[in-house]
Amino acid sequence: MSETEHPRSIRSFVTRAGRITPAQERALVDLWPKYGIDVAPGVLDCAARFGRTAALTIEIGFGNGENLLALAREHPERNYIGVEVHRPGAGRLLLALEEYAVTNVRVICHDAVEVLARQIAPGAAQEILILFPDPWPKKRHHKRRLLQRGFVELAVNRLCAGGVLRVATDWAPYAQEILAVLGTIPGLENLAADAAFVPRPTERAPTRFEKRGVRLGHDVRDLAFRRS
Repeated sequence: MSETEHPRSIRSFVTRAGRITPAQERALVDLWPKYGIDVAPGVLDCAARFGRTAALTIEIGFGNGENLLALAREHPERNYIGVEVHRPGAGRLLLALEEYAVTNVRVICHDAVEVLARQIAPGAAQEILILFPDPWPKKRHHKRRLLQRGFVELAVNRLCAGGVLRVATDWAPYAQEILAVLGTIPGLENLAADAAFVPRPTERAPTRFEKRGVRLGHDVRDLAFRRS
């Protein structure tokens, strides 16, 4: 696999306008220079973007940013990059970052596969979070699921030695599929004591996707795999 390219013929998301408030729209203009990272050729210089060198966590598909905001406030010593394609959620996070004066988060509004392939250097991240990715429950849509072998190999390549890929889903068949895929990737170690799922991290802030799954009676399953 090329270090700079990851051809993408099938999207794991549907681009939708969503309902964006005037405040969120303004945030995407006024606050973007402060918190946003534009997609551009070349690998990101994270030290320059954050004004410091620090351990990096990347959250892919952060939704409205509840978890990302909570983690960044709890761990000001770390740098965080959030990747999300939907503008309302990005605008909402930008407003929260400004409200709480959070300085250790940067936001990218773009396809995560392309971001990892083109903008994140190999070994740059200490942690990658993928929380409640779209399960595409219909069988004919399974090809759209994000956590397939090609993407996982790309994500693992962007982790440093000892870096951890953390995943959560409330869709049981998808959880088993993810577990099977991660278990076939060389150099990945399952951190679960029973080689299956780990306990829910206490520091993870409940997102609307998690709350919806719980409300529907779904069991939430967490996975954590370390790059050896």
